[in-house]
Amino acid sequence: IGSQVSAGQLLVKMDETAYLQAKLNVENLTKDFDRVSRLNESDNISKQTYDQTKAQYDIHKESLDNLLTNTYVKAPFSGVITEKNYENGELYTGSPILTLMQISTLKAYVNIPESYFPYIKEGMSVSLTSNIYEGKKFDAKIETIYPTIDASTHTFKVKVKVPNGRETLRPGMYVYISLNFGKVSAMVVPYQSVLKLQGSNNRYTFVNENGH
Repeated sequence: IGSQVSAGQLLVKMDETAYLQAKLNVENLTKDFDRVSRLNESDNISKQTYDQTKAQYDIHKESLDNLLTNTYVKAPFSGVITEKNYENGELYTGSPILTLMQISTLKAYVNIPESYFPYIKEGMSVSLTSNIYEGKKFDAKIETIYPTIDASTHTFKVKVKVPNGRETLRPGMYVYISLNFGKVSAMVVPYQSVLKLQGSNNRYTFVNENGH
């Protein structure tokens, strides 16, 4: 746990018995298929025999490729080992052997009120702050905008891509995300002067015009 690994690095070697047997079978089938292919080129064998041999070879070759991947498990990307559930020689029972996590690039999900939907664009810059690093801001960008609105919360979700080359931030941290929509000119009033119409969600205020 905590080991840094590179993409393509061997992480786990499972028991090789099934793989080695399958490899031997494919080697024998390869010889048969090569012989049948030569006979087929000279029209000295039936098309049915050739097709049956080829189908058998293709099935066993695909099975061998799957066994290779699942016998010698390699890292699909560079990252750090965050969990290890087995020791060498233990029987695999179904739970993950290892957990590999990439922390050089993180993602964050944010729910945004639906009223901002027209203003959010993919590639838009945002900034992150964390209580752990007071006064420090982290730059990020909106990577994906989910196309639907949650009917219960009237919000929509966006995925934010967070570069983390120095690995300062860690998965699971709580952060604040700020979006800059620019500035607008607006009339502001004390909140006490904004009243709510009973039985609805409508707001209103009184305006003084020449004493009326």
